[in-house]
Amino acid sequence: MDLHLISANEAAEAMRTGEITSEELVRACLDHIAAIEEQIGAWAFLDREHAMKQACEADLALQHGKALGPLNGIPVGVKDIFDTRDMPTEDGTVLHAGRQPGQDATAVSLLREAGAVILGKTVTTELAVFAPGKTRNPHDPERTPGGSSSGSAAAVAAAMVPLAIGTQTNGSVIRPASYCGVYGYKPTYGLISRHLVLQQSRPLDQIGVFARTIEDAALIAQQMMAFDDRDPDTRLQARPKLLETLAEEPAVQPRLAFVKTPVWDQADTDTQAAFTELVAHLGDNIGEFQLPDIFNDAVVQHCKIMEADLARSFEREYTRGKDKLSSILREMIERGQKVLRPEGSGRGLQQCGQPDTGLQPRAR
Repeated sequence: MDLHLISANEAAEAMRTGEITSEELVRACLDHIAAIEEQIGAWAFLDREHAMKQACEADLALQHGKALGPLNGIPVGVKDIFDTRDMPTEDGTVLHAGRQPGQDATAVSLLREAGAVILGKTVTTELAVFAPGKTRNPHDPERTPGGSSSGSAAAVAAAMVPLAIGTQTNGSVIRPASYCGVYGYKPTYGLISRHLVLQQSRPLDQIGVFARTIEDAALIAQQMMAFDDRDPDTRLQARPKLLETLAEEPAVQPRLAFVKTPVWDQADTDTQAAFTELVAHLGDNIGEFQLPDIFNDAVVQHCKIMEADLARSFEREYTRGKDKLSSILREMIERGQKVLRPEGSGRGLQQCGQPDTGLQPRAR
């Protein structure tokens, strides 16, 4: 059996029944990474010895009859903008080279609580914006894996790890998942805490997951859906039971809306044809919905909010090292500065993104 190919749910069950161990699974993943990482470049940090130590601890917990979490012994890749107490977090920039946090991001802490083996840190684009890192698409090295969660998507697609987490401010989960051919799931805003995750934009940043099956995406996502008062946008509510919901028939017949956005005409002909085919297949279960005119400038307004918040969030990096930033990020920050401080205004425009308050700042 090629253990690195099995799903997280299959692996969890096989460990519970004694068919495999976490040590065997993690070793299989690490051996596969060693064989192909040079071609893919999905990892920013990987320590084989540390990963195997975590796997052994997971196996011992099972042997000693301890209470186990749903992810006990399952390896997970973590985008390199989540703080990790036992691994560096460098955010894809030389400005943060060697940065070693003292504690875990809440999402990472919850994964550990569920028993996950944090295999390593996956490559992100520069400060999780646009300038790409070293990662290549596993299906075609000449093509982009998508960003900014490029390493997480590529690692899952290349069967280096069954599960990984990332973030999205402007398509950074669903885009790389699509490009790499895996499932990407970005839950509703406020379900997963962003405490001690690199902040770009408070109103736009969200955490998402990558997996090779829908069931695996549900398994990992629901472990992180917990209220955290250190992220003021999380919600005090019961943790969703995603796996149970997947196993049940829907209480009512789902109704879907097909929305052609203001940039629909920019989609490739093949993409438009694929959606036309999908709508025809769904029949009466889907209807086309026309957005009101207020959405005509939605893409432009999103860009303004994001760039203004980038200027605010990365002011320190720009001030002390703008020459070390990529030209594309430097230009985005400078456009954001103009939104925040229009010439002659003397003060920022708070309506262009929320002020950077509430979320506890990470140490730079």
